[in-house]
Amino acid sequence: MATSFEPSFSASGSRPTMAPVGPSVVDSLPSINFGFDDLRDRMAKFTTKFDEFIEQGRKRVLEERNKFRINVVELQEDQRMKKRDIEIVQVKTVSYQQTLEKEDAETREMEAAIASLSAQRDAHLATRDSLKQQIAQTQAEIESRLAAQRAHAAQQEAQQRFNVPELDFWITNLCLRIEGAGQADRLKFVYTHIDEKNWEREAWFELVTSSRDYDVKHCRPKLERDDVERVLEKVNESRELVVLLKGMRELFVEAMKS
Repeated sequence: MATSFEPSFSASGSRPTMAPVGPSVVDSLPSINFGFDDLRDRMAKFTTKFDEFIEQGRKRVLEERNKFRINVVELQEDQRMKKRDIEIVQVKTVSYQQTLEKEDAETREMEAAIASLSAQRDAHLATRDSLKQQIAQTQAEIESRLAAQRAHAAQQEAQQRFNVPELDFWITNLCLRIEGAGQADRLKFVYTHIDEKNWEREAWFELVTSSRDYDVKHCRPKLERDDVERVLEKVNESRELVVLLKGMRELFVEAMKS
């Protein structure tokens, strides 16, 4: 919009009025158009765009702030969960440590018990070996005593074989006497009235009584072993001592005659 320049009243009043003489200088100046309407429109558009920019910025700031708050809440929740997980892990660590300490204590107790049992086992083994040795010694002593008792019983039995009433009869009738032979398991039978030329001449034999069967070790005069064995065979079959006494007397009589 074109405007014309008009001098103010004050300016015109301070100067003396002069009658125009020809065309004025002011009239010769070009007219100035500042474009206020266009500027106003542009400012309005700028203001609208600025307001839109501000609004978008505000919305973006709000969105970012909300997002930040959500992130902070999530981080706080994550931190709380992590803290809870750490507490759980700490509790589990303490429990695991206590379990380890308990297992170590139980292990030490078991090792001590095993050591004690091993010592007891070794002591029992030593006691068992000692008892075995004592039992073996006792058994050997028992066997020795039993053997001595059997030998004594055999000797007693051998003696009892001759402690019968009929033995006196045969001693008298066979002109016989019984003597010791210097050993516990032997008896000496001495005959007289064997030699018709010398009734005082003696003949004798030693009878071994240590075993169940009879046996003759020595005799005078000397007899054939086969003849003695035949007599012993009959005696051991019959288990009668008189068979031995009569048989040996007959062998001595024959030996005296020859």
